Amino acid sequence: MIKYALACEQAHEFESWFPSSEAFETQRKRGFVTCPFCNSPKVEKQIMAPSVARTDKAPVAQPEAQPMAVLSDKEHEIRAALRALREHVLKNSEDVGRNFVEEARKMHFGEAEERSIHGEADFEEARALLEEGIDVLPIPVVPDDRN
Repeated sequence: MIKYALACEQAHEFESWFPSSEAFETQRKRGFVTCPFCNSPKVEKQIMAPSVARTDKAPVAQPEAQPMAVLSDKEHEIRAALRALREHVLKNSEDVGRNFVEEARKMHFGEAEERSIHGEADFEEARALLEEGIDVLPIPVVPDDRN
């Protein structure tokens, strides 16, 4: 396996593993390698220092490295804004749990008082609500800042 440092045309940097150099090129040419930030398929390898084991010295125990994404200041700002949006929505709406779809329909058809609600719906349930003209949005989930 080979780990490549990659960057898209928008200068988003990320890493990914590939079975071989040829596998990377094949996947990239077919549009399977995309930026996790903007979904751009225009991705190129970046310069990176290889990890080479030395044979002239006894191995030294290294602390276990914690994987960490490198985020730009702008990406930190976006995450902070999404986190604030999530907190605002959760604080200012009623949690109806698994009754979300039913409650959204009741409010849409005037059978229940209109109010801000949040709860659970799977993809198909959310799609059905949208097809019925009921506006729903997912509440953004922000990964931990170390990811």
